[in-house]
Amino acid sequence: MYKKENPVTHLCTSDVDSITIRGKNLCEDLMGKMCFSDFIIFHFLGKEPTSLQRAVVDAVLVCIMEHGITPSAIASRVTYLGAPESLQGAVAAGLLGAGSRFVGTADQVAILLQAIVEQPTSEREKMAIEIAKEHHDAKKFLPGYGHPIHINGDPRVDRLATIAKDNGANGEYIDAMYLLGDAIKKVSGKNIVINVNATIGAVLLEASMPPSIARGFNIIARCAGLVGHIYEEQSEPAGYKIWQIADQAIAYEESCSD
Repeated sequence: MYKKENPVTHLCTSDVDSITIRGKNLCEDLMGKMCFSDFIIFHFLGKEPTSLQRAVVDAVLVCIMEHGITPSAIASRVTYLGAPESLQGAVAAGLLGAGSRFVGTADQVAILLQAIVEQPTSEREKMAIEIAKEHHDAKKFLPGYGHPIHINGDPRVDRLATIAKDNGANGEYIDAMYLLGDAIKKVSGKNIVINVNATIGAVLLEASMPPSIARGFNIIARCAGLVGHIYEEQSEPAGYKIWQIADQAIAYEESCSD
């Protein structure tokens, strides 16, 4: 990435009487006229969304927003226990864990799916096998595949793919996702399922969203989900119980001295 001598922003400016975002007046052109998911796309890309982009982003935000008492929710609840005056700190604590194992692998798998689709159609299966074999031989985690709970298949995968196709996706990246899933099973000899992050990466590519910001959609959705956890924590506090269970489950041992 090169450095501009005189960088600019295309996102937003304001003066004493108005706020302008991507060339549109916030109050007159956007508020009450554009829903939040449309506004996200407009803000990111600088143009109003296509019907495919709208359907995909809506579905992605809904499918990844809430997933129960996961590590990110636990981090938020326990942080809120310690600092109830800082809702934003509790939410941020949960978001910090959105990475290569939980929540945030859509960007990584999108790059792999791009590599498959860049090949001629007749070579895509071979490319998928190569990717699966490379990760298997190196004992590397393959983003977007495997799930600790949905071991018979993530129920969100086919639904999200169907929504994208029903709204005009040509299906190349979705097909690549399934090709890679088959290749992983073939190479590993195990029933490693496709998880929703692979599908999020695939459908965002179908909707012409840049892979570099794919994780951002997970984070936006999970932020709302974590606010829900904090709201529940205010009336049904679980943070103290989580702390107690962890304290009881982790035994203390004296370290061996030489």
